Amino acid sequence: MCKAFTLLNISQSYHNMRFLVYNIRYATGHNNGYHLPLPYSGFFRSTHRNLKDIIDFIHSSSPDVIGLVEVDSGSYRSGRSCQAQMISHALGYSHVVETKYGNRLFTSHVPVLNKQCNALLTRKGVNRHRFHYFSEGIKRLIIEAEIDSIAFFIVHLSLKYRHRQYQLQRLHQLVKETEQPVMIGGDFNTFWGSNELELFLAASGLQTANLDNIPSHPSHAPQRQLDFILHSKEIEIDDFWVPDIQLSDHSPLLCDFSLRTSVCPSA
Repeated sequence: MCKAFTLLNISQSYHNMRFLVYNIRYATGHNNGYHLPLPYSGFFRSTHRNLKDIIDFIHSSSPDVIGLVEVDSGSYRSGRSCQAQMISHALGYSHVVETKYGNRLFTSHVPVLNKQCNALLTRKGVNRHRFHYFSEGIKRLIIEAEIDSIAFFIVHLSLKYRHRQYQLQRLHQLVKETEQPVMIGGDFNTFWGSNELELFLAASGLQTANLDNIPSHPSHAPQRQLDFILHSKEIEIDDFWVPDIQLSDHSPLLCDFSLRTSVCPSA
């Protein structure tokens, strides 16, 4: 009988996948009059044209799994349509989407804010998914989805340092409880630098895909590394890059990775 993970009688197989993580800023754009006539005026404008450009970029990147942060699920900006659903329909992907604030906060009753979500999209099947919520901060959603025996988590951490540290503790707990290999993507808002994640990485055993610490914000002149793709040791990063795309204030992250799985050779 074959026993998994024995040194003898074992070979290696690989699943090659591409993961895109992108804070799209609700497809409201970036620069080009975004702050005219008043600061952040662009936040309230129609998103249709910019969303089309984002869809074109995603299509050209051909990712297997997409983690989207700051998605409009149906406010007047998006013509009462869910952007995650529109992207999925255009690309032939499946998706899960949920408000990032939770249902108990005041934001669930505020127009526009109650349509601000995060989403996960994939061209592969989702075996299962769950929504978790942090106890601290305004941005509370954690999307968990199992795809091809990998647990993907999509997050958008708090703007406050203290809240981020509590949120990382909760995220560590979820990772510790997960039996599958893990990929985490999202906007971590690490305004104090990537060293904010040192204790979390050490405790969880996760690694960053961005070994060169390439910044992702702001997209027109990146100076800060706010967005991350983190992975467990079973996953090997084959390539990682930050495309020069300025459709949001954040640059997208892309990585190709392989999942090494132990299998028995044929008799």
